[in-house]
Amino acid sequence: MKSGVLLALAAYAIYAWGDGFIKALGGHLSVFEIGFFNILFAGIFLVFLTPDGERWHGFWRMQRPWAVHARALSGLASGVLSVYAFTTIPLAETYALIFLAPLFVTLLSIVVLKEHVGPWRWAAVVAGFCGILLVVRPGFRALELGHFAALAVAFLAAVTIVLMRSLAQEKQTTMLGVLVGYGLIFNGVAAAATSFTLPDWPILVLLAISGVCTAVGHRLQLLATRLSPANQIAPTHYSQIVWAVIIGAAFFAEYPDWLSLVGLVVVGGSGLLTLVREKVRLGTVRWNPFSRNRL
Repeated sequence: MKSGVLLALAAYAIYAWGDGFIKALGGHLSVFEIGFFNILFAGIFLVFLTPDGERWHGFWRMQRPWAVHARALSGLASGVLSVYAFTTIPLAETYALIFLAPLFVTLLSIVVLKEHVGPWRWAAVVAGFCGILLVVRPGFRALELGHFAALAVAFLAAVTIVLMRSLAQEKQTTMLGVLVGYGLIFNGVAAAATSFTLPDWPILVLLAISGVCTAVGHRLQLLATRLSPANQIAPTHYSQIVWAVIIGAAFFAEYPDWLSLVGLVVVGGSGLLTLVREKVRLGTVRWNPFSRNRL
């Protein structure tokens, strides 16, 4: 079981570094170009990391088409908004907002699934939003579009989590293949219609590295879920908050003050409390569509 937790920690560390590379590309390429090339390179590497017992041939055959396509559309929107958030606001603030996803799941569980929510889960929701107020501090600092984009990603993540409850029998290759198709087509068309320019070699190398991070992180996460129970794997996702602070400070001169650090701890704690109370495997659908099988 410990080996699964260690693999999960490694997966989320790799994901965080991939996000750092994406942030570094923000001043060089448009959101759509970053999304297109990241999906392209990640897709190439994922072909060689096919889940055990599955094949890419016939990935379009699905048992619940409406749910698969709905998840793909949610992942597509999440992908575009995530890239925008990562490239416009600090990493730690982006993660803090995206980590509201489990709290949105609680709210959607009430509205969509008609589930009963007890006082502890309500307390987690309130605490999570209070933590966000400490991190972002609206009224004391100017809110940027990137903050609203990250908040939208959290909501889309929750939608995806709810959808995934009806996709347990679908193949990994089916869900990934449809996501790749949506991502390549939309980002490719959008990039071509705006200001597409072929990246030079240094930028292509960074894009390729970010794609490797996506593919390797995804594979490590799948292995982790096979070695350890979901309730042990899910909390490791919040280790990305630590990586966000480290990467942001080391490479982007992003130094959260003590109030922001307290807010990050509160957000992480509220998410962990939600995991414990719901006893389901929650994750977040971040910008890259492959890792969004983190459920």
